[in-house]
Amino acid sequence: MVEFEYELKDPAGFHARPATKMVQEASKFRCEIKIKCDGKEASGKRIFAILGLGAKEGDKVTFVFDGPDEKEALEVVRKFVEANM
Repeated sequence: MVEFEYELKDPAGFHARPATKMVQEASKFRCEIKIKCDGKEASGKRIFAILGLGAKEGDKVTFVFDGPDEKEALEVVRKFVEANM
């Protein structure tokens, strides 16, 4: 299991457009991807679960990867998140 934490910088928070693109990237991997924010947890491969977190600008979000390709998934998702959120 590997993880990273990120503070959202987008004024709109974790909104539909980047969340949809992130789900597309995350779905390429076999590992389980969880996103945690303010005591809530969502699958990183389900758009409505992610939006249900209600993460907004300034929130710290933790991405957790667990499975056979977890390190590769972490690198791809981290680069995407840092560039788009």
